[in-house]
Amino acid sequence: MTRPYFFFGILRHLPLLEVVLGRPVQVQTAWLADHALYWTKDGSFPVMLYRPGEQAEGVLLEEQSASDVDRLDFFEGGFGFSAHPVQVIRGGEPVDAQIFRPEPFGIPTDLGPAWRLENWQQRFGAEYEAMARDYLAQFGLKPPRAVAARFEQILTRGASRVRAAQAAPTELRHHTVAGDVAVAALREPYARFFAMEEIDVSFRRFDGSMSPQVTRAGFIACDAVTVLPYDPVRDRVLVVDQFRTGPYLRGDPQPWQIEAIAGRIDPGETPVEAARREAVEEAGLVLADLLPVASYYPSPGCSAEYLYSFVAVTDLPDAVAGVFGVEGEAEDIRGHLISFDRMMELVASGEISNAPTVLTAFWLAQNRARLRET
Repeated sequence: MTRPYFFFGILRHLPLLEVVLGRPVQVQTAWLADHALYWTKDGSFPVMLYRPGEQAEGVLLEEQSASDVDRLDFFEGGFGFSAHPVQVIRGGEPVDAQIFRPEPFGIPTDLGPAWRLENWQQRFGAEYEAMARDYLAQFGLKPPRAVAARFEQILTRGASRVRAAQAAPTELRHHTVAGDVAVAALREPYARFFAMEEIDVSFRRFDGSMSPQVTRAGFIACDAVTVLPYDPVRDRVLVVDQFRTGPYLRGDPQPWQIEAIAGRIDPGETPVEAARREAVEEAGLVLADLLPVASYYPSPGCSAEYLYSFVAVTDLPDAVAGVFGVEGEAEDIRGHLISFDRMMELVASGEISNAPTVLTAFWLAQNRARLRET
C-alpha cells in the first residue's frame, strides 16, 4: 500500500490541491515534529526547516490513484522535488507518510518570517489556483522541467487571470454567458519569457448561431502598469527613454522610446504597488498618491496584455533625472524632466508614439488645471 502524502506548504490549500489532482479531495490534519515553515525571501512559497521542539502543521492524503501520483510527480518534479518517507503525528498516533522535498536538500540562507497558511491564502491563493490550471494543462504534453522553467511567467499569468475575472461592465457590448465560446483545441507553439498560444475556436454570432471554427493566435503577456510622475508646481513630468524590441523588429530606425515608467505586475502585487515599485526601479522615485487614468487592452486583436495607467502627483526637482534600471535585467533607462508643453509637442510630432504615454498625456491635458489648483 502506498504511504499517504503529507502536504505541509501550499498544497494545504485544498482548492489548489484539487486543481493539481484534477478531482475533489478529503484530507486529515497531521503534524511533523521538530520542523517549522518560513517564507523564502521575496518568494511566494514556504520552506521547511528542522527546528527542535516545534511542529509543522499539514494534511494527510491517504487515498491516491495512479493518476494522482503521476500528476503530483509532474507538478513537484519540475522543481527537483521528489517523495521521501517521513513519520508524522495524526490524532496523537505516529503515521508513516511521504513528503515532497528537493534533492539535494539544501538549507536556504535568505529566509523571511514564520510562514502562515492564512497569510499566504489571502495574498497568493487565487493566483496559484489559476497558475496550476495552466501548469497542469501541459501534463502529458511537455516534460516537467520545461514547464517549471516558466513557473514565474505562469504564476504571473495566473495573477492576470484573477484580475481579469473581475469583469468590466457590459451595458453596450455583448454579455458573454456559458456556451458563447467553444475551444476545440489549444496549442502553445512558443513559450519562453512570453508565450504564444493558438486556439481552434468558435463563438456566438449576433444572430444567435455559432460561428464556424476558426484558428486564432495570441501573444500571452502579463498585466502591467504605467505611471507618469507630474509636478503641478513646476508643471513638468518625468519620462523615461529606453531601447524597445517591438519598434526595432518593426524596422523602426529609432527604436529608443520616450515613455511613462512601466513594468509588469508581479504575483501578490496590486497595480498600485507595482507602479510604486517600478517608479523606484526606473526613476528612483518614491510615489504616494496615484491617480487612475484608465485600464485597457492596448491591442486586443492579438495580445492578452492588459495595462493599468496612472498619473502620480509628486515633487520633481532637477536632481531626479538620471540613468536607472534593475541590475541583472539588462535595463538601461534614462529619465528626462520635461515641461508639460514639451511633452505635448513630442506627442504631436510623433516622437512620443507609444499608446500608454499618449493616452496618459491626453488625460493629463484634460485634468491639468484641476491638479494645479490643488
